[in-house]
Amino acid sequence: MTGRDPHEAHRAATPLELLFDLVFVVAFSQIGSQTAHQLELGHLPTALVGFAFTTFAVTWAWINYSWLASAYDNDDLFFRLATMVVMIGVLVVALGVPPVFHSLEEGRIFDNTVMVAGYVVMRLATVALWARVAMHDEARRRTAIAYIVNISIAQLGWIALIFLNMPIGITLVVTTLLTLFELAGPLFAELRFGRTPWHAHHIAERYGLLVIITLGEVILGTILAIPAVLEVDGWTLETGVVAFSGVALAFGMWWIYFAIPWGRVLARHPERSFAWGYLQIALFGALVGVGAGLHVAA
Repeated sequence: MTGRDPHEAHRAATPLELLFDLVFVVAFSQIGSQTAHQLELGHLPTALVGFAFTTFAVTWAWINYSWLASAYDNDDLFFRLATMVVMIGVLVVALGVPPVFHSLEEGRIFDNTVMVAGYVVMRLATVALWARVAMHDEARRRTAIAYIVNISIAQLGWIALIFLNMPIGITLVVTTLLTLFELAGPLFAELRFGRTPWHAHHIAERYGLLVIITLGEVILGTILAIPAVLEVDGWTLETGVVAFSGVALAFGMWWIYFAIPWGRVLARHPERSFAWGYLQIALFGALVGVGAGLHVAA
């Protein structure tokens, strides 16, 4: 894992990366369904807090893995097995989404045990990959070690949250601090010790693929809404409008996102990569939110 050529011609997402993205369908579907349920009940604070916490956990894990893979994916046995471990962690996180929302609804202790356990599994696999980078890529060893230290300290904080059983208000404050600490990790590592050799066109394609995966939640919301209308009114003009509107909404968002050649933008302005990559956390959340809104409509 000595780093790939950031100017490699015809670099594209691998079949393993495509398989990796599929597990996020499950996570986003869980988030959308739980958010929609809380909105339907009129529990707006529960819906928003649960939505923000779970969406960040899922998208942040994806972002960290994808940038690392863009720079260091050598597709050997170790990398493939580490990717499988991350995928298992994502599925555990998805299983932990409902308890998070239920605990927020009850308003007592924040039950993030299952979700944090899955998140830690994902991040420990990432630490193992960075440790291998530190061993093999001497030029960027200090960058890799900075990643390892940041991720490890953050995971100790997340694990502590499981056992402390603090009130929800205090837990959310600590969660916000840990989130900011995690967000600062890549900035400190790459700007202080040197940039990793990520590929501009590859990383743009990876983000675009996750956008398409997330738009699937919008399509799912449309599919859920149509039978709900059919059950009441049968095939009517309203049914057709609901079906067309959901698909048109997803198609329009796809068109807007891919109207900009992100790969060329990143290749010409690599210094904008942090702002571009971080702001898309909000974009992914917005797409999942549209899907949740269609669930509510259903």
